[in-house]
Amino acid sequence: MARRGELAATRRATEEIELDESFWRNARVIMPNAVGKTSVHLRIDRPVLDWFKDQGKGHLTRMNAVLRAYYEAHRGRGRKQRARRD
Repeated sequence: MARRGELAATRRATEEIELDESFWRNARVIMPNAVGKTSVHLRIDRPVLDWFKDQGKGHLTRMNAVLRAYYEAHRGRGRKQRARRD
């Protein structure tokens, strides 16, 4: 196993292909995990936001993970389900 930051040799599963200009002309950026997410405006206490930011890049992803963990731990605990507004 390679140490962190080192390149590890991999076996070739397929032949190498040349990506020509037409490939890049038609390429699209697809962000992972975008399905099912909603953009919201949220007011956060300054010390909480600063702490998450101090942990490095990806602070919003980590905040979402904390909220998801809370949700997973508490869903279905007998509180009335909020009626969904469409």
